[in-house]
Amino acid sequence: MQYSQLQTINPKNVVWLTIFCFWLKSYLAFLFEFHLDIENNVQGFILLISPLSTAFFFFGCALLFNGRLFKLYTGAFTISFTVILYANIIYHRFFNDFLTVPDLMQFKNFSQLGNSTQALMAPHDFLYWLDTLCILSTLFIMKTNDRAFDKKINISSMFIIAGCLFLFNLSLAEGQRPQLLSRGFDRAKLVKLLGLYNYHIYDMIMNIRTSSQKAFADDSDTIEVENYVKANYTPPNPNLFGIAKHKNVILVSLESTQNFLIHYKLHGEEVTPFLNQLTSDTFYFDHFYHNTGQGKTSDAEFLIDNALYPLPRGAVYTTNAHNHYQALPHILDKSGYTSVVFHGNHKSFWNRDIMYATLGYDHFYSEKDFHLTEKNTINYGLKDKAFFKQAVPKLARLKQPFYAKFILLSNHFPFLLDHGEASLKRADTGDGVVNRYFQTARYQDEALRYFFQRLKDTGLYDQSVVILYGDHYGISDNHNPAMASVLGEDKITAYSHYKLQKVPLFIHIPNLDGASSHVMHTTGGEVDLRPTILHLLGLSTDHLIGFGADLFSNKRKSFTVQRDGSAISDRYLYAANVHQCYKQPTGEKVAMSNCLTLKEAAHQDLILSDHVVYGDLLRFLRSPSSEKN
Repeated sequence: MQYSQLQTINPKNVVWLTIFCFWLKSYLAFLFEFHLDIENNVQGFILLISPLSTAFFFFGCALLFNGRLFKLYTGAFTISFTVILYANIIYHRFFNDFLTVPDLMQFKNFSQLGNSTQALMAPHDFLYWLDTLCILSTLFIMKTNDRAFDKKINISSMFIIAGCLFLFNLSLAEGQRPQLLSRGFDRAKLVKLLGLYNYHIYDMIMNIRTSSQKAFADDSDTIEVENYVKANYTPPNPNLFGIAKHKNVILVSLESTQNFLIHYKLHGEEVTPFLNQLTSDTFYFDHFYHNTGQGKTSDAEFLIDNALYPLPRGAVYTTNAHNHYQALPHILDKSGYTSVVFHGNHKSFWNRDIMYATLGYDHFYSEKDFHLTEKNTINYGLKDKAFFKQAVPKLARLKQPFYAKFILLSNHFPFLLDHGEASLKRADTGDGVVNRYFQTARYQDEALRYFFQRLKDTGLYDQSVVILYGDHYGISDNHNPAMASVLGEDKITAYSHYKLQKVPLFIHIPNLDGASSHVMHTTGGEVDLRPTILHLLGLSTDHLIGFGADLFSNKRKSFTVQRDGSAISDRYLYAANVHQCYKQPTGEKVAMSNCLTLKEAAHQDLILSDHVVYGDLLRFLRSPSSEKN
């Protein structure tokens, strides 16, 4: 009898133990992993209670089941919530952000992350799984005594507690940030004030809502977008319009390359000597920003080809790959261009094989088109030097004119090089990621020097517009202490955070190199490249739906938008994450009234662009410039 009792456990006790363990590890993760910037005691209290409503509801539901079903339910949800928590921890360590439902649609990317994921793991991570193992062991060993308590009373109590806790949490959150649920783009604030798990429930609801927009959209929804785009159309610079007519266009995506690297010296050496040289040899834009969201490199590609902003959640390449678009390949096809992409990674990464067909690319040279060996690959695929060496002969054989895009890989987190390949000593910041970043940036710079020389050797340089752009930031906010040391600042402020979102842009235009080239100070972003390219080729953009403006136009507003709702001009910077206005270029805080116009322009651009993508509105245009393949 005593042995039998030892093998029996009250299900209610299992649920209470599970709730406690779930709450404790969640709270510890909130404190030590997510860096949620708690501003006051109320927010600290919200952080303490936010996991509880989820825990009482979902684990309370376990009491609806008996015996084996109780064990299966409790075990399944214990594992599921641990996976959700740990996946967010890993994701946040790199992106300083939180997972969304569209991110989970990119699951086929995860198997290819390799060294990146390993570099993000920490020795103490086993603690996040320890309670799960203990609970699963308990469920496996013990028998449940389903008659040990009044189930109806206990289940009702669990649901009442869960509901009261959630409403209390929500009321406190609304007091801290009114209209919180309408600010879905601010995921950090949602997690801070609602909790991680309530945020995920909210995110699922938002995903269903946005997915339904396409089904309910009709041609009348395009009117507002068309009117707005026409009202904000920027004409080309008449001196440069058509100056590169019928020339090739070569676009090179510089992986994780931030603008602070240009002219930066480490140990007395230039980190990017070749790019530094290009600042005087080509048009160099020193106030150019990435506009990417969670889709990072794929978002940058989407911005450039379509002059539309990426989505606030997930990546367009994976969530809306079957939409209709007015993409550069489609547009250039009408002028006899062949459009291709070169990328030394799997063709399915970021769903590129599907999206490129939608955008109108004629061919995608992916991993299978290159000779990959253990020596010439690292991290995500083919090293930059080997990539260019194998890709240029393929480029030279293309029918001209062509639009060719090259996506580099070597300067990607966690910034690894094989022994003997680094030509620059590591930095000494105490942060391994930042220390290695300069070495891979130098390696990429050397590869670019080789690439330009090969273009000249093949005669393509003088027949091509060559554009180099940084796709997105390389060092996230999680490395701010080291970055402050790199920049010689006491700390990275809200203002300096946005200055670190600058990425380099170089544009070589045939017959305009040398004395005629100079540094361009206009404020712009990746969304501006489609009209810039088309105008240089002598193609009109006044009939296209898009939110960019020709970077060479003397009529353009010096302005760009960040995906979080921030806006940057040559005079002011509106930082949405802290709702603060700064004066350019000093970073002095000024009254919000100075930034209201910027704030509204950013909001309008993002809202209308999201309508276009979510609703697939370009399918309704009576005379679209492109048709879906």
